[in-house]
Amino acid sequence: MSSETQATGMRALTVGLQGEVFALPAETVSEILDMVPITEVPNARAFVWGVINVRGKVVPLADLRVMFGMAQTAPDADTRIVVTEIELDGEPTLVGIIADKVHDVTEIAEASVEGAPKVGMRWPAEFVRGIGKHGEDFI
Repeated sequence: MSSETQATGMRALTVGLQGEVFALPAETVSEILDMVPITEVPNARAFVWGVINVRGKVVPLADLRVMFGMAQTAPDADTRIVVTEIELDGEPTLVGIIADKVHDVTEIAEASVEGAPKVGMRWPAEFVRGIGKHGEDFI
């Protein structure tokens, strides 16, 4: 990401979860996969579907719908796995995230992003950095 882009906004991959649009920093996304075989992990947390093999690496697969209190649905033709890098216990870690649909990569202007409100949010604030406006829609 250029310093100009950093100063004016965020390049983001937009994904859909039950009709809502969410954005992930594009620079953290390593690839987007069709559904692949999932190995269940006994006693895993409810939002962890299991692990997948991504180019020989074992990658945990998370369902953000569970974390956001949304109903889980079976994968369909539009379902994708977004492989992204997050910091976990101070270490960069690859994680797969289930998306009902992957939309596109877009620019979100910094001026359009506000911190997540503490009141009235449907989603846990610790999972949402902010709410931005893109066109007429909120992301």
